Amino acid sequence: MSSLLDDVDRRTQMVGQNRLELLLFTLGTRQLFAINVFKVREVIACPNLNRLPSAHSIIRGVATLRGKTVSVVDLALALSLPPIDPGRSEAFVILTEFNRSIQGLLVASVDRIVNLNWDQIRPPPRGTHKDSFLTAVTQIDDRLVEIIDVEKVLEMITGPARDVSDMVTAGVHEGGHVRRALVADDSAVARKQVVRALTQIGVEAVVFNDGRQALDALLEMAAQGPIHEQIGLVISDIEMPEMDGYTLSAAIRKEPALAGLYVMLHSSLSGTFNETLVRRAGADRFLPKFSPDELAEAVLTHLQSDGAKVG
Repeated sequence: MSSLLDDVDRRTQMVGQNRLELLLFTLGTRQLFAINVFKVREVIACPNLNRLPSAHSIIRGVATLRGKTVSVVDLALALSLPPIDPGRSEAFVILTEFNRSIQGLLVASVDRIVNLNWDQIRPPPRGTHKDSFLTAVTQIDDRLVEIIDVEKVLEMITGPARDVSDMVTAGVHEGGHVRRALVADDSAVARKQVVRALTQIGVEAVVFNDGRQALDALLEMAAQGPIHEQIGLVISDIEMPEMDGYTLSAAIRKEPALAGLYVMLHSSLSGTFNETLVRRAGADRFLPKFSPDELAEAVLTHLQSDGAKVG
């Protein structure tokens, strides 16, 4: 399975074309689940796990992987399913890197990797409980695949993000052009984190669940008047149903009425490849999730410099 994850250059070229690859896996039932391959560093047979008595209940133990001590999360337990037996022959650990950290996800079995268009990815069905770990769904071979909000799983362990520090908020003033940001993110946890940080620095957030919604809203605003009088900047996730952040950035640059908007891509995806892709898509900055202070400082720096230009 790990050999399927080696061709990083090929996948890097694919992103920016509104495409993604999903790693499919099971959690002890027939239901298929998925995670974006760009979050995956490696897939390995489950190693011996050392229990930590004081750890969160969904952490089955720690293992030394590639010279690093990594916590291994039982995804089934996180989703309120029966726990996975780490000793079963089909059990795997998906070694992931997102939100500036490395963690292992224990799964019952690994199925395969599939290549899809983002427009094949749909938001969760209406009526899905707000506390669900489901961030999106798709159909593969007439089977429903549930895409996991891994940021929400991580929040179970780490707790809610901290507030913006007093040092940053002490520097907030009413300068700047428009203190309003459009936020696009399919993760409920991430949206809550970003809105909280923006609110603490006096910036209003207009929130959307995916890139398509965000682009439609921006075009509607632009039809009503100059976009810079309505939105100070766009803060977009990269992984989103229907239209990803790279494609949203490129679409903004192609629209004359939107082309001058400042676009910040704010993603849990780690890796230096993001910087290259940000430039290719026409975005202004990449900021990894999630540091409230870094986000607040980046937003304030742009708004204040933008206000100085206008003034």
